[in-house]
Amino acid sequence: MHLAPPPPTISGQRLPRADQPSSAEAFAIRFFDRRRVDDPARRRGGGAQRSRLPRHQPGSLVSLGTRHTCGALWCCLCRASSSSLSRTAGATPPIMSLMSHVARSIAELQQTTRAEMAEAADMAAHVLVFPIPAQGHLNSFLHLSTGLLRAGLHVTFLHTDHILRRLGAAASSSSSSPRLRFLSVPDGLPDDDPRDVDGIPKLMESLRTKAAASYRDLLASLRRGTTGGDDGLLFPPVTCVIADGIMPFAVDIAEELGVPAIAYRTVSACSVLAYLSVPKLIELGELPFPDDGDLDEPIHGVPGMETFLRRRDLPVQCRSITDTYQDPLLKAVVAATAHSRKARALLLNTATSLEQPSLAHLRKEMRDVFAVGPLHAMSPAPAVATSLWRHDDKCMAWLDGQADRSVVYISLGSLTVISHEQFTEFLHGLVAAGYPFLWVLRPDMLGASQDVAFREAMATVGEDMACVVPWAPQRDVLRHRAVGCFLTHSGWNSTVEGIVEGVPMVCWPFFVDQQVNSRFVGAVWRNGLDMKDVCDRAVVEKTVREAMESDEIRRSARALAEQVERDIADGGASALEFRRLVGFIRELSSTSAAETNGLQVQE
Repeated sequence: MHLAPPPPTISGQRLPRADQPSSAEAFAIRFFDRRRVDDPARRRGGGAQRSRLPRHQPGSLVSLGTRHTCGALWCCLCRASSSSLSRTAGATPPIMSLMSHVARSIAELQQTTRAEMAEAADMAAHVLVFPIPAQGHLNSFLHLSTGLLRAGLHVTFLHTDHILRRLGAAASSSSSSPRLRFLSVPDGLPDDDPRDVDGIPKLMESLRTKAAASYRDLLASLRRGTTGGDDGLLFPPVTCVIADGIMPFAVDIAEELGVPAIAYRTVSACSVLAYLSVPKLIELGELPFPDDGDLDEPIHGVPGMETFLRRRDLPVQCRSITDTYQDPLLKAVVAATAHSRKARALLLNTATSLEQPSLAHLRKEMRDVFAVGPLHAMSPAPAVATSLWRHDDKCMAWLDGQADRSVVYISLGSLTVISHEQFTEFLHGLVAAGYPFLWVLRPDMLGASQDVAFREAMATVGEDMACVVPWAPQRDVLRHRAVGCFLTHSGWNSTVEGIVEGVPMVCWPFFVDQQVNSRFVGAVWRNGLDMKDVCDRAVVEKTVREAMESDEIRRSARALAEQVERDIADGGASALEFRRLVGFIRELSSTSAAETNGLQVQE
């Protein structure tokens, strides 16, 4: 501790030195210093892993001790003041020296306490993240988790047993942080269930009715704090849950157990708003669509989209609604979206500059909204850990041999399936466009005709003009100098990845949020073309050529990328929102941790 220089002598009398305090000063200083010496964390050396939560919490014994210390120092001042008044006139009284010392001590105490409380908040904040077991959701949640780890929080990533087995060692490669662990619960489906796109409603129902019990038991245990696994590292109790927004039960169970929960939707804000508006569209008579109705008719019931949204731009399941029937997937997602109003906040992987009007309307509906994306650009997780398929890296070497902006990259995501007829139309349209192409054809994308389709593609164009792989490292592909256009299904991860790299897009959406996203690409951001509901070789040829050759589209794509780059940079809108999110989690966690400590005392 820094001490003041010795005071001067006055009238031949040497006043007490600051480094030789009076008895009252000595008592106060000993009392102050004892608080820090007696701190168990300091005696232990303040190790990163502790067997229990740090004591440095608002309202804890340390905070109480701080108040007692300041009170004791003040009493010393009062007791010393009477003797100081009898000193020689004009002399600097010892009480002034003591006050100077106490002021410095209190200032240091306050600074130290603030730092310790910030460290304690980091140690206490432990987030359990729980995505639905689907590729696009896992991808986005892993990027989110990487950002939370960088902010100093503990993260437990909850998979299903099936997904964790499928990922294998790749799961643990996502981070070397001792504050990250992977756990799992059963999804309730048989091991031999295909878990394909047609089975999504069944999977969601199984999670709700069967997996929920295992999730509840696990979360109740984690709330008390457990070891991190075979490495023996200790984790503090879970203090916050970030659950997939289409699993409302995960939010409800967390809140029932006293753990605050945030809903995270891995889709666009505009699609969330569209789902939220479905009841209103039914009330207005805009749903269901009339038999043989024109899909280009405008939709007026989704706020902020009245001037450009058409029937065909709503989630494709809206087309099947009748007066007596509603698609099970649509019904589940609409209900889950409305349920997000009950969560502590809604978290979205987007940027305000991309979706400001939709975000503004959602903020009127939710308790809070955080726009913290694109997360893959802010806090990227290793590519190998974000994929259920193994990347075929030979495509990168093939791209290296192509001219700049000469390649059409085609990937229709992790769930899209196409018929052999659709494959043939795409293939002939791409060949007619005249550009080399890199095409991702998943093993389950065409079913039994997959091998035939592959041989057909290679025989039609040859290896110099085409590269076909089962899965590709998409972020690396999109930033490669050779890629000039992205033919995409318009899933939200693919959409923001294309936006970040400034690559013009051709959109061929498949289902759920993708119809809305593709409309924004073609009509709002104008960084690509919307080719929904058409699979004709002539249209494919024309649209791909326009996307590859249009200077206007490329300028719009580049401008959008530059804006998002500013959003994610230090001080940008998304970076500030993520910082606000971390503060929000710490605030929730401090309350949750205090309640957990109370429960532990009762036990």
